[in-house]
Amino acid sequence: MSAGTVAAPGRVEQPTAPRRGPSLVGGRGGIWFVLPFMAVYAAFVLWPLLYGLGMSFFDTSLVRAESRFVGFDNYVRLFADAEVWRTLGITLLFTIGSTIPLVVIALVMALLVQTGARGQWFWRFVYFAPFLLPVATVVLIWQWLFSGDYGLLNAALTGIGLPEVGWLTDPAVGLWSVVLLTVWWTIGFNFLLYLAALQAIPAQLYEAAEIDGAGGWRRLFGITLPLLNRTTGLVVVLQVLASLKLFDQAYILFRANGGPGGSATPILQYIYDTGFTDYRLGYASAISYVFFVLIILIALVQARLSRRSEA
Repeated sequence: MSAGTVAAPGRVEQPTAPRRGPSLVGGRGGIWFVLPFMAVYAAFVLWPLLYGLGMSFFDTSLVRAESRFVGFDNYVRLFADAEVWRTLGITLLFTIGSTIPLVVIALVMALLVQTGARGQWFWRFVYFAPFLLPVATVVLIWQWLFSGDYGLLNAALTGIGLPEVGWLTDPAVGLWSVVLLTVWWTIGFNFLLYLAALQAIPAQLYEAAEIDGAGGWRRLFGITLPLLNRTTGLVVVLQVLASLKLFDQAYILFRANGGPGGSATPILQYIYDTGFTDYRLGYASAISYVFFVLIILIALVQARLSRRSEA
């Protein structure tokens, strides 16, 4: 019944015929709305992916006009390349070393803010503000903090009687300096995810548990953490994928030299050096695609484990 009309008593209102016109769902009109995005996606994502895959089967160099088809030789060669495995190991170690604190500390920060700490807006701003900074600014801040001459970290260590640490010069510490920088920089995103999930838990659950005599720890382990399982799975997946893409902060922090003794050289920097320093584009493409497949496999395993834990 249309607005402003009243059906007469005893009269059955006939259903209004659907308006005819182009549909954005079932018709062909919607294609014109997504066509610009599809064109940009094809030009800047699909085409480079296919072009790079094809390049991995050629001996292609930036300093030679011609290229030679070599089949799977680039793929066979990379499995015997010790530098590939060394940089891949550094990347995986960074992923493990950064993911654990980025999940645990973010959860603790969200719990502290959610449990009623005074000045919540201030803590939310403080925890999330570093995530808004560009990578160059973050690295510049931490270069000052890591400095051996006037760095705040070594000053704090010597102030409590501990020896100085070679944050940027010791091969045993170089990678962990990148981990520390990354945790400070990116933890705000995980903090927000956990805070949003905590605010979605009904307060009645806590009130009922409190009436039953459940203390704070029992409410935490019996209500809060089980209801955060989905969020934790999401945070872990996103964080692992982000950590596997380590490149810019390590590259800028150590001025493209891979850190002391090459101890902080991720595989993406090795790919970059192979393609744009050594000019071996075909070989760099082959390493890229093997690393791409590895990331896909890790994501699938994580998704499967998450579904199993939720079942």
